[in-house]
Amino acid sequence: MALIVQKFGGDALGDKGKGRAVDNEDLRSSPPLSAEKFRHVARIAKAARDRGDQLVITVSAFGDTTNRLLRMAGALCEEPPARELDMLMATGEQQATALLAMALHAVGCPAMSFTGPQVGIRTDQFHGSSRIRSIDGARLRAVVADGRIPIVAGFQGSTDDDEITTLGRGGSDITAVALAAAVDADVCEFYKDVDGIFTTDPRVCPAARKIDRISYDEMLELASLGAGVLHSRSVEFAKKYNVPLHVRSFLHDGPGTLVTAEDKDMEHVVVSGVAFNRDEAKISLMNVPDRPGIAAELFSQLGDRHIMVDVIIQSTAHDNTNDISFTVAKKDFKRAVEACKEIAAALGAAGVQTDERIAKVSAVGVGMRSHTGVAGKMFKALADAGINIQMISTSEIKISVVIADTDLEGAVQAVHHAFEDQTEFREIEETTAC
Repeated sequence: MALIVQKFGGDALGDKGKGRAVDNEDLRSSPPLSAEKFRHVARIAKAARDRGDQLVITVSAFGDTTNRLLRMAGALCEEPPARELDMLMATGEQQATALLAMALHAVGCPAMSFTGPQVGIRTDQFHGSSRIRSIDGARLRAVVADGRIPIVAGFQGSTDDDEITTLGRGGSDITAVALAAAVDADVCEFYKDVDGIFTTDPRVCPAARKIDRISYDEMLELASLGAGVLHSRSVEFAKKYNVPLHVRSFLHDGPGTLVTAEDKDMEHVVVSGVAFNRDEAKISLMNVPDRPGIAAELFSQLGDRHIMVDVIIQSTAHDNTNDISFTVAKKDFKRAVEACKEIAAALGAAGVQTDERIAKVSAVGVGMRSHTGVAGKMFKALADAGINIQMISTSEIKISVVIADTDLEGAVQAVHHAFEDQTEFREIEETTAC
């Protein structure tokens, strides 16, 4: 018998809408309920109970509920107060918990729905992007011991002053891992509309394969680099509290991908996955004076404006000047350009150049720590495909390149192909060991 936290996202519980504008009829009506999807999720939970497992479930808002609530808020107020927006957004997950509890009762599984604050999820005070400070797992453990399934609304908590807060993007995933840590669960299962985590996006590279097992560090890099299956904050939480994650499909009962602590066998695979990101833009400060403190001044001022910087490259000094280029998220691009123009003028730089037509492709794998020649193999694959590299960034288990966005699909396919024979290598290693 295992104690399992199951997390079901909005796709598992309902159908996404088309994002149309809100009209008066939309404001009066409720989002469509996909009763069969709720029944299907209830059957998944019941099957686990029938196997003897104990469950805690957390859910996202179903279908298009979150977008609909945002459209409603926008129809009434151009910039809704953050506190009131949290009060509104938290209701989406609460609807889903109560409805799923009813669906579970209908199949003979006693269940209780809870808000985040009701199970003691305490956060800091930052509305819209709060972070969990603590969870009191006592109430959840008592409900489980009583033979019932607690269903907790994801994405939300409360401050010490009982103000409702939401956790921002990926908040329901974070809730699931935090609950698993609080109740000392054996595994946290994420039910998605995919079979698991793949070596890259199959829509871009048809040769992509499902990964059976991947380390926290690899998954954290992939998530932060654009792989959207899990949010990076949830993976950080899992690594910190050593919570095994199982990403699996709600469409069938087959095994998915296990995300867990690294072991020595994982190093046999040099590159575990190829991630990509279209959502960045490049900014270059031209002919910046070559003197100590210039880079510190530039990036400190960007940091003061809460602008996150990713890849950075500085040219070799020439005529006592450098060019400094870096990438930012497209959502921050306009603010970053305005800031850089001010900074460039203050520093005596020649000007600012920009490029919004870029993409980033990254190879990730813990095997890079113990294998040489990985960068050369990746760069050769790109060169053979006729793809020019504009910028390079590396870490212990990652190599990222910035390229023209028109080259994205070709780059992903070329890098994936360069390392796709590793599965056979790993099987040979394991067979030899046996």
